[in-house]
Amino acid sequence: MAMLNFEKKYRVRGGTLIGGDLFDFWVGPFFVGFFGVTTIFFTFLGTALILWGAAQSGVWNIWQINIAPPDLKYGLGPAPMMEGGLWQIITICALGAFISWALREVEICRKLGMGLHVPVAFSMAIFAYFTLVVIRPVLMGAWGHGFPYGILSHLDWVSNTGYQYLHFHYNPAHMIAVTFFFTTTLALSLHGALILSSTNPQPGHNVKTPEHEDTFFRDIIGYSVGTLGIHRVGLFLALSAGFWSAVCIVISGPFWTKGWPEWWTWWLNLPIWS
Repeated sequence: MAMLNFEKKYRVRGGTLIGGDLFDFWVGPFFVGFFGVTTIFFTFLGTALILWGAAQSGVWNIWQINIAPPDLKYGLGPAPMMEGGLWQIITICALGAFISWALREVEICRKLGMGLHVPVAFSMAIFAYFTLVVIRPVLMGAWGHGFPYGILSHLDWVSNTGYQYLHFHYNPAHMIAVTFFFTTTLALSLHGALILSSTNPQPGHNVKTPEHEDTFFRDIIGYSVGTLGIHRVGLFLALSAGFWSAVCIVISGPFWTKGWPEWWTWWLNLPIWS
């Protein structure tokens, strides 16, 4: 279906949450809306502040840009601009942009008359970020426990946080999160491979139908969730991966301060081993 023909179905008035018809317009194929305006505002402001902070530090290599959170001595209070205050403002801009984008998705869903599963799914990613820069630092009593903004600097933060707890792969919630990430990849690769094989048959053969796809999986693994079910499974797996990622970091520090390998001593102390 041509895009211009399809646009007639969703380029309709209404569905906005704030602003009514004032921001109910399109720029090319993109719906704007009130939250589209706020997304643009927070995105440009946050990006400009990152570039300004890099310029103040004299760093022009994109890989070495580092906007660090405040020192731990500032606790949960505001910090001077070049000593973490910039990080605090950029964090507000990031949350403003992410939340605005999710609410814009809600308005588009209302226009299309569809469910809110897309903004709900994106909200899980926002929750994971919110956990890193707000929930965990608040629980630990200082904004300095947030991660820095920078390509290499934030990777260093991830590595250092892992070593701080001796071996982060022993974090049980991390194990669950990684399992969901890999299972998501496996499930959707199986689904994608099946669709490609069904719609790209050998010369002289017909394109296969969903009945063939269901039969294939029933023969291979004994059960098929169906064409709609596989997408629900994929959504569940992906959201679970994001959720347990947030859990694995929020329990590290606020609720467990030792090395994660030590957490597993309960297993060694089970009476079955004695």
